[in-house]
Amino acid sequence: MAVSNQPSALHTLVPDVNAASCPSRVILEHVTSRWGVLVLAALLDGTHRFSELRRAVGGVSEKMLAQTLQTLERDGFVHREARPVIPPHVDYSLTPVGEEAARQVWALARWVEGRVPDVMTARDAYDKAKNS
Repeated sequence: MAVSNQPSALHTLVPDVNAASCPSRVILEHVTSRWGVLVLAALLDGTHRFSELRRAVGGVSEKMLAQTLQTLERDGFVHREARPVIPPHVDYSLTPVGEEAARQVWALARWVEGRVPDVMTARDAYDKAKNS
């Protein structure tokens, strides 16, 4: 984080994702990780239980899903509501800032989906050039 140029006894820290020590880098990593993007996107559809999220996010292990949910909850993107019933009933939903983040990363994910043919063509061209 960079220090602002405002003259005061206490300097205000300004987030700068290019600064190695800025916490924004870690937050960016959390919301743009493979599982972070997919969990946020799944929660755009509404509240889900753990098992529903696991089915919605193909390929994620229970351990990775639990870690991702915990990280996103700690960052304030996901709300976890545990109901005191047997068996335990836990619901996950997006917070307002989580919904905003989810919409941003989901738009990027959809853009990537639409560009798969272009990327595959570029990869083929690169590989052919490298192997020539």
